Amino acid sequence: MLRTASRKTAAVAAAGAAALGLTLTLAASGPAAAAAPPRTAPAADTVRTDPNGRHTAAEIHRFLASFYGHHGPGAWAREHQVSDYLKDRAAHTEGYDLLLCAQNTPREITIGKVTTAQSAAVGWATVTTLWDGGQRSSFTAYAGLESRPIVLQDVDCGQ
Repeated sequence: MLRTASRKTAAVAAAGAAALGLTLTLAASGPAAAAAPPRTAPAADTVRTDPNGRHTAAEIHRFLASFYGHHGPGAWAREHQVSDYLKDRAAHTEGYDLLLCAQNTPREITIGKVTTAQSAAVGWATVTTLWDGGQRSSFTAYAGLESRPIVLQDVDCGQ
């Protein structure tokens, strides 16, 4: 009889555990779980894809687009987002704005596709300026892949 009672107790315990597991599973998938926001992966632009921690082409593009804006860099950007080397070059360039490769303020600025050279730790893109009358001109802007924060390192006006 003791053996029969032990089997009954074990069967009841197993059934109870199974019922508890089913209850917990249903509770987790019930309305409370439906109300929770879905988990998502981090935004693609926040994921670092370079194994060496260098800036990516997308980051350089965002920097250049922000730096140049629609009409060229402002005073703060010129002071804080330009390498000392380029500041010195700009200070010794008479007759035009070296950072824009122009004498005036453009009507619009667009940034082309960024190319990166990991071995040289630099990224660059063509910057196109649109002027009154529809004239376009272009120059190349360079930014460091390892600089923290990103700074404009050089420009090539192509002249």
